[in-house]
Amino acid sequence: MRPFFVDCHSHVVPSGDDGAGSVEDGIALCREAARHGTQILFATPHVWPHLTLTPAREAEVREAYGRVREHAGLELRLGWELTPTAALVGDDPRRYVMEGTDCVLMEVPFTGPADDLVALAARTESAGLRPVIAHPERTEAVLDRPALADELAERGWTLQVNATSLLGRHGDEAAELGWDFLERGVATVVGSDGHRPTRPPHVDEAYALAVRRLGEERALRLFDGSALGVVATPSRTASRAVSTGA
Repeated sequence: MRPFFVDCHSHVVPSGDDGAGSVEDGIALCREAARHGTQILFATPHVWPHLTLTPAREAEVREAYGRVREHAGLELRLGWELTPTAALVGDDPRRYVMEGTDCVLMEVPFTGPADDLVALAARTESAGLRPVIAHPERTEAVLDRPALADELAERGWTLQVNATSLLGRHGDEAAELGWDFLERGVATVVGSDGHRPTRPPHVDEAYALAVRRLGEERALRLFDGSALGVVATPSRTASRAVSTGA
């Protein structure tokens, strides 16, 4: 039986960030994900220091999300990807929860220290929510000191590795770290971080590699959403999108 995937990290809803540029682009990316076996896809627009979630932006994103979801060919849910800042630490993390979960997605900053991340994750946890920490294997703080990832995981926080890292598309060092984190159980989720047609929301190729390296049972748990409390099961909508190329 073909597996159905839960992808917790993508930029398929137009939001002013570096992901989908239009509703039409977003629909095409979602349908592409469905053809590659994704049943539940979280759209997680960036919340950056220079692109905050103002009420006006949130309204625009939610309107675009509704339009994309209607024609996505899979189950599309909304979340956000937070770049940690002192201002966000003071915000209510419940505003950023991934739909249908108690999780909040946040990234290790690509450059600089991880102090704001640790503060934001702790604030999120204190609100009774679960931090999900995106792509640590690609970031300066973790590349400089890989033990940082272990320290984050030891606090009970969920780490998510990018599928593209596992495929070597961000360099050998990111690939080696990503696989090491999965093999040792430091990271327990794989997501696509898909942005555009040249960087699509696919996880199936990474899943096939994980099956070979880790075995089917361990691999599936990294891709089926169970670490987030979300489990994909075959659905008529997703199956039709995959089989017909809708």
